[in-house]
Amino acid sequence: MPTSAISIEGLWKYFRLYHEKNQYLKATLLSGRRSRYDEFWALKDVSLTIPHGSTFGIVGSNGSGKSTLLKCLAGILSPDKGRVSVDGRVVALLELGAGFHPDLSGRENVFLNASILGMNTKEIENRFDDIVDFAGLGQFIDTPVKNYSSGMVVRLGFAVAAHVDPEILLIDEVLAVGDASFQKRCGEKIEEFRRDGRTIVLVTHGMSQVLQLCDHAAWIEQGSIRGIGLPADVVSEYAGLSFNAQPKIEGEHGERWGSGEGLIESVRFFQANGQETSELITNQPATLRIKVNAVVPIEDAVVGIRITHLHGTVVWGCNTKRRNVSMEHLTNSGEVTIEIPALPLLEGTYDLTVAFTDLTEVHEFDHWEKRIRFDVRQYDVFEEGLLTVNSQWSAIVN
Repeated sequence: MPTSAISIEGLWKYFRLYHEKNQYLKATLLSGRRSRYDEFWALKDVSLTIPHGSTFGIVGSNGSGKSTLLKCLAGILSPDKGRVSVDGRVVALLELGAGFHPDLSGRENVFLNASILGMNTKEIENRFDDIVDFAGLGQFIDTPVKNYSSGMVVRLGFAVAAHVDPEILLIDEVLAVGDASFQKRCGEKIEEFRRDGRTIVLVTHGMSQVLQLCDHAAWIEQGSIRGIGLPADVVSEYAGLSFNAQPKIEGEHGERWGSGEGLIESVRFFQANGQETSELITNQPATLRIKVNAVVPIEDAVVGIRITHLHGTVVWGCNTKRRNVSMEHLTNSGEVTIEIPALPLLEGTYDLTVAFTDLTEVHEFDHWEKRIRFDVRQYDVFEEGLLTVNSQWSAIVN
């Protein structure tokens, strides 16, 4: 089997942008000329190689060519120049529910949509109950889809696509839609695909999703590849140039961007005695306090952190949503406290990134990349690497 699940060589794709378009055949004949148009190159000499079993993120601003690239990979669009090679069964989660017939019931649309995706009738019957359970539409499955809410349509679309057993999964902003429960199920399904060694290509504006899920990433801007590498490197480079950075105050560390609807007021580490510090000790208690402020009322805010070693390795990342800590109805200020009973980091220099987002983790009110740089010292621990592992050792000698 080829080592690459996806191979893209010198891919170019253009669209026609018409200045004026004749609406009727009569108008075309009377004018005696064709409509004028310009060629817009959505993709320009794009080359990528994605190995089997990789989770690959694609980031970029709106209109950069991300969705066009996925459509080329899915076979929806054909390249105008270059070559796209895909090794494996592909399922594309691009516009969930777009292929549903509104007058058919959910049940009928499951069979129709799954057939289009390549499943036979017996396979659909065997997985039908799992699809309905995943979508959470048991009592509505025989109701016409035109009576569904948009969220119900999205849930059913994802449920069908996720049970086709793809070898290559193409995802375009799917994880940013639906309610919190649906997003959790989506995340769990993606993790299941990763454990099974399937190839995933993820297009998203949610930088936290790229950092959490992907092992490599690419940045596309104006149809061209601007960077390829580790997610943390690509995200940092993209975010620093693609968002409207807030003015930097003297003494601040790292880059900062966001919508401004909420602000990160302060980020501080404390020792066990309550004294603020920038130097922590391995296996000793530490407390992190993050204060945020809502410029406008915010429903279901999320505060997250990421710790990165000075050399660039992401050590740990988490947020209030994943720890089931609610921040509902934030109208003024709020504070998140993270208690660490025994710091597992080994000696070294680390950067702490803080993000203040909505529930989707995509819309960022305030993102402070590498807000704090702190040191860790180890005294009674004689180990190497990044983390000390709490473990019990024993030996038997005969």
